[in-house]
Amino acid sequence: MEQSIKPNARPQYGILAVLMIGAFIAFLNNTLLNIALPSIMTDLKVEPSTVQWLTTGFMLVNGILIPATAFLIQKYSVRRLFLVAMGLFTLGTILAGVAHVFPVLLAGRMIQASGSAIMMPLLMNVMLVSFPIEKRGAAMGIFGLILMAAPAIGPTLSGWIVEHYDWRMLFHFVTPIAVVVLLIGFFLLKDKKEKVDIKLDLLSLTLSSVGFGGLLYGFSSAGSKGWGSPFVYGTIIIGIVSLVTFIYRQSKLERPMLNFEVFKYPMFALSSAITIVLNMALFSGMLLIPIYVQTIRGISPMDAGLMMLPGALLMAVMSPITGRLFDKFGGRSLAVTGLLITTVTTYFFSQLTQDTTYTHLVILNSVRMLGMSMVMMPVSTNGLNQLPTRFYPHGTAMNNTLNQVSGAIGTALLVTLMSNRTETHAVEIGEKVMGSLTEQPTEAALAELTNQIGMQAMLKGINDAFFVASLIAAVALVLSFFIKRAKQAEETTKVAA
Repeated sequence: MEQSIKPNARPQYGILAVLMIGAFIAFLNNTLLNIALPSIMTDLKVEPSTVQWLTTGFMLVNGILIPATAFLIQKYSVRRLFLVAMGLFTLGTILAGVAHVFPVLLAGRMIQASGSAIMMPLLMNVMLVSFPIEKRGAAMGIFGLILMAAPAIGPTLSGWIVEHYDWRMLFHFVTPIAVVVLLIGFFLLKDKKEKVDIKLDLLSLTLSSVGFGGLLYGFSSAGSKGWGSPFVYGTIIIGIVSLVTFIYRQSKLERPMLNFEVFKYPMFALSSAITIVLNMALFSGMLLIPIYVQTIRGISPMDAGLMMLPGALLMAVMSPITGRLFDKFGGRSLAVTGLLITTVTTYFFSQLTQDTTYTHLVILNSVRMLGMSMVMMPVSTNGLNQLPTRFYPHGTAMNNTLNQVSGAIGTALLVTLMSNRTETHAVEIGEKVMGSLTEQPTEAALAELTNQIGMQAMLKGINDAFFVASLIAAVALVLSFFIKRAKQAEETTKVAA
């Protein structure tokens, strides 16, 4: 395959800088929106199950488009793909910023997602072909520093904007930056690509869209509709059947849309397994900590964002450091240490009480972020390092797709677990409390008692979900002991599984 950027040639820092700024804006926009969902619900008069589509819809579009990015990267130049991706993202941002009804906001959000889905695999592929293996960890570390700055800034900035301005200001804030990045890309990106004779297999695209889209939609809907809903298990079954058919078809095509032969390379397969398991566990923190902090403890959105800030900043600062450590020592020691920290701190999060101090939460979350920073990028880079150059687009597309799917599955499982355990604990606590009463409480006292029981049951449900998340993280810890420093396989070498 002809590359528009020659593998391991002198890195084209101008192209990388433009791509990283574009990816940073896309990441920042994602973290900005979460804290504004309550305000959007109130303003547009929609229910939680409806407003959640701003997140679910984004994941769906990513799940559908990311598998196609392997084809797009092979077919088109970096310049063309970047301009299309950034153009779509900018258009979606403008549309969302002027939305006064929910369908328009959702449409803008999904157009944003279509641009964001192309951006990340494109940047990862350029990074892989620009740096030799021995320097790739440091390069990925700088990349991680820039991207981790977005979740560090996002929640706090969002909390401040929502408290002082209309939620639409979140999009108005991003729009001029996105326009400037688009213009910079238009004038600075000059790479050319030789014409590649490759056509998109429409049946593969359809099967991929239904497969990944069905899985994402089914698991994402399980939290609100319940696992017993025919709609939930029906879409999951359709997704699985479509995905199996898609994988079988790719094995028969001379030029597959997404090449599953990447899993013949042991370190890539292992890194994918660790990433899937870890993603399922890590989404617990992103989801459960804000629920605990805001719903049970009554901490304001601004203070909740500030609570997450030290951990996110620590993760951003550690990213280039872990990149250099990866180049020197390899991925196993970093992954084992990081996963040990992550597993232990996730377990400590399962011991939350109504009196857990704000300082304790900040420190525990920061240490957890430290562990995470030592795992994700080194494990992913080690797996990609084993792939021959022609597999880079397929490896990056596969990684990003698995991140979306495992994140959705982890979220659905943990939300469902938390909800079910909360109901169980509410019944148990309610029976115990009511049995201990010596006289019938007044209506006001009963309402207050019911609220307290609900809060205590939810706290126990959150603790149970964190405990299961710590067990999931422990599985990733065990897998990390099998990591070996990857060497790039020869193009013609057949690798034994």
